[in-house]
Amino acid sequence: MADKPFNVGRDCRVVLVYNGSRIKLPTVTGFQAQQQTHRLMSMPLNDMPSFYDTPNGWSGGFDFQRDNSGADDLFAAIEGGFWEAGTMILGSVYQYVTECDGTSTTYEFMGATIRLTNAGHYQSENIVTQHIDFMARIRNKIS
Repeated sequence: MADKPFNVGRDCRVVLVYNGSRIKLPTVTGFQAQQQTHRLMSMPLNDMPSFYDTPNGWSGGFDFQRDNSGADDLFAAIEGGFWEAGTMILGSVYQYVTECDGTSTTYEFMGATIRLTNAGHYQSENIVTQHIDFMARIRNKIS
């Protein structure tokens, strides 16, 4: 099989694991992530300025079709756990990328907090889509 010249959206799969359980989100339609940094600046009187970015976690989000109640059930459990017992649980987001040469790379966004920023717009003759945003402590390369 010949190498592809670049990645396309179909080269990515996303899995959400929260409180030790894999959340069923069968049809993820979009994913994005960005590194967060803390910018440090030094402005010496006798030299040019220096700038440094220190790692400060990751943020991102993903869109998915509402094929089942997985996301709604998860967020109901998160809210219930918080209001009943004050629990705050972190999860992980896994990103699987098929590289242009056919190999696979896996990233884990660890220590992720999530929020359901769009629970869906229900309208006749349209697909209901939902959106989850996340913030994670770190992104590790698994393979």
